[in-house]
Amino acid sequence: MTRRLRGRAMGLVVAGTALALAAPIPATATTAADPAPARAAAAADPVSVLKYTAKERRAALAYWTPARIKAVGKSVDLGPTGPKTKPYKGAPLKTVGRLFFVNANGADTWCTGTAVKSANKSVVMTAAHCVRRGSSPYNTNMDMVFVPGYSKGKQPYGAFAVRSAATPRSFETESVNDMAALVVDADKKGRKLTDVVGAQDIAFNRAVGGKVTALGYPATRPHLGEKLLHCVGTAKKEHGLQFIPCDMSGGSSGGPWLADFDATTGKGTLVSVNSAGDALIATKMYGELFKATAKKVYDRAQHA
Repeated sequence: MTRRLRGRAMGLVVAGTALALAAPIPATATTAADPAPARAAAAADPVSVLKYTAKERRAALAYWTPARIKAVGKSVDLGPTGPKTKPYKGAPLKTVGRLFFVNANGADTWCTGTAVKSANKSVVMTAAHCVRRGSSPYNTNMDMVFVPGYSKGKQPYGAFAVRSAATPRSFETESVNDMAALVVDADKKGRKLTDVVGAQDIAFNRAVGGKVTALGYPATRPHLGEKLLHCVGTAKKEHGLQFIPCDMSGGSSGGPWLADFDATTGKGTLVSVNSAGDALIATKMYGELFKATAKKVYDRAQHA
């Protein structure tokens, strides 16, 4: 699943075997079947929340076996890694991981996510298009599992099933504000996510500028999603978004933009997430401005 952002940029989530522009597909339900009061309530709420049942969460953990994870990495090759993108070699980043799911087309795929400080110690930030198709309320992703610290098949901190995913209503209806906040279950030992892996700080309404480190698991050679990669650049405003020079591709969607990042500690402040590149062969990485809408989405998740 990929998307066109503001009519010009392309999303970075891997789908099937190619990176392509998305088009709306028929909805699985119709608004005509919804009661009018429910439609009005949904329209008034700026946050859309997708929930997964306990049965669905158990099924998601069972679905993403090591063999399936290995297979999905081999199922797509987006070409060689670009010159601006380098393997991450700093302190182990327990907080960043691969987010596996089955997309609205029924294809196994992945994005990138980040554990952040939250009231419930269970929030993962990513891109909205890693949760649902933009401008299409009924095309949502399933079997979502977050694997922090993923590297070359290893899951050093286990896997966490996603129990709910909050996105801006504006993304659901207009493909605007491409960010999401996930709430994950405790692990098999009953431990909450950030008690296990720690958490990155998160900031809203921060001025654009300064050095940013963007990280992700792109499906480019030679790593094909198996290793954490990164770009470093100075953030600037453009098209109502912010960007840095970066050529990470599909699979890096939702990866963190960390300001004030210290590679010796693995700590920084999350100020956006990878949303879209400027072309199939990207030269820029775009991220949303984390303002009031992003704060509402995050708050809905951290208090879930």
